[in-house]
Amino acid sequence: MFAALKTHAWAYPALEVVHIVGIALLLGNLVLLELRVFGRGAALPVKDLARLSLSLALCGFALAAASGLLVFATQPAELLSNRAFTLKMLLLMLAGCNAAWFHGRGSLTRLDALARAQMLASTLVWLAVVVCGRWIAYL
Repeated sequence: MFAALKTHAWAYPALEVVHIVGIALLLGNLVLLELRVFGRGAALPVKDLARLSLSLALCGFALAAASGLLVFATQPAELLSNRAFTLKMLLLMLAGCNAAWFHGRGSLTRLDALARAQMLASTLVWLAVVVCGRWIAYL
């Protein structure tokens, strides 16, 4: 299967498209929820919006993770020696820890200053993940 990704002219670019679509679903829905947490769209119930946006964000994460693992499998040695890739993986772990902390403390029901800080941190970390992902090709 990995050989097919390397030999078919369209396979690797198609995989990258799937990766980008997953990132767009993930980040777009997190930003939407963050806007609501910061008071925009106050007429929308937070729990209902969170149910929709977080389920779409999880679908986006699943697409990005699955396609990312396939991309990794095509060139593991090169990626493991790439500093941007290493930083991207560390940022992904940080994003996961922040999400676990956010949901573990019930931040969606509190919507306090810490919840807002966690949402802002989440978006910034995910944007840094995207930046590192682009830098992989240039380092």
